[in-house]
Amino acid sequence: MQIDPDALIAEAHKAATRAYAPYSGFHVGAALLFDDGSIEGTVIRGANFENASYGLSICAETAALLDANNHGIRTGLVAVAIVGGTPAEDGTVTGNQVPVTPCGRCRQTLNEVAQLGGTDPIVYCAHATGYTQHRLSHLLPEAFGPANLT
Repeated sequence: MQIDPDALIAEAHKAATRAYAPYSGFHVGAALLFDDGSIEGTVIRGANFENASYGLSICAETAALLDANNHGIRTGLVAVAIVGGTPAEDGTVTGNQVPVTPCGRCRQTLNEVAQLGGTDPIVYCAHATGYTQHRLSHLLPEAFGPANLT
């Protein structure tokens, strides 16, 4: 399966336009690419959803993982794209000046799905002029996961 980082990041941009961020004003979108055996794979998007009780807010990556689970997808995670920033007047989110990486909680939830499927996804962290890329294992070394419970 071929991964097109620019296309996946474009999906994350689309997701960011759906963010509900009235408190921070920081809209985040995530796009997860799952290898389902097809040429293109399956892309699931998510956006952050804030709450007046800040600790109850949901990050974009977690929202996408929940949607994937609702579609019965828990394995085959091969790539993740994340974009975040302040929306323009037309609602688009062009990206922050520095790369947006997953928070610790999202790294852990992404790791759960990666370990279930035996993958180490590439994480594309977008910014206004491009992106950085990392393996999830680099962002969360020596991660705790399902294998640790046996």
